[in-house]
Amino acid sequence: MPSSTLVTFAAGALEGSGSVLHVVPGDGASVIVVDATPFHPVDHTWPDQPGDAGTISSDDASVEITEAVMAAISDEGEFSVGADIPVKRGAEGWTWLVGHRLAGDAPEWLVPGLSVGLSVDAARRAALSRGHTACHLASLALDLALADLWRKDPGVDALGNPDFEGRANQTSRIHEDGSVDEYRLGKSLRRAGFDTETFAATLSEREASVNAQLAVWVASGAISSIVTDGPTIVDRRTWVCELPDGKAEILCGGTHVSSLTEFASISIMLDLSDPQLLVMTTTAVPAA
Repeated sequence: MPSSTLVTFAAGALEGSGSVLHVVPGDGASVIVVDATPFHPVDHTWPDQPGDAGTISSDDASVEITEAVMAAISDEGEFSVGADIPVKRGAEGWTWLVGHRLAGDAPEWLVPGLSVGLSVDAARRAALSRGHTACHLASLALDLALADLWRKDPGVDALGNPDFEGRANQTSRIHEDGSVDEYRLGKSLRRAGFDTETFAATLSEREASVNAQLAVWVASGAISSIVTDGPTIVDRRTWVCELPDGKAEILCGGTHVSSLTEFASISIMLDLSDPQLLVMTTTAVPAA
């Protein structure tokens, strides 16, 4: 049985080399699969963080990678890419791969068996990593700021606070130096014991509380890292941050900063224009 792609992005790698396994054409945008890669791919089931971009090269020739994506091949030989993958990552009977999507058709020199170099766009990776770390910190600070609004136990987050994030988040989108999260404030959340009316009446105070907490965490310069259970794309990865309030550990397939000293600030805005939908916009300012 073929092996899943070996990945090095969790350790912060931006350069790597490998052997081309598959060159898959498709609508003028070929996908290249290599046995090992530093590229982080966008997840096909929870596409919160975009995939890395960069280049793939051999000798003096190179071609642009527009985005790294998940790919998979079934034991019967069915090859699928991105949203076309019919199963969740890690499902049995499938080999899990990182695909490197090109801007067009693959050049003639890019063929299976070729040894290639892979180079990630470092500035984009750094900005997405800041965006993802800021997103997690903002969600933890939001949970803390809303902790008094629960009449029932909703379970706890990574810092032991009532888990509003886990209960209400319906979408999360990471972008360079920020994120946008949407939380559903419907009947099911109220039945779970959340006081939506008091929340709406105190929205500005809650926003100020989140921002004050984020300022404390950024000032701490806490260490941030990714702990992996193994070297392949399907091995579990966990974001760990040594915050003053305790060690936060969150299962996460994305990339992150190595320390909160990489931020000048992190701040959020809360929008409740639709009383059934909270939108939290997180903005990270990189350190100079």
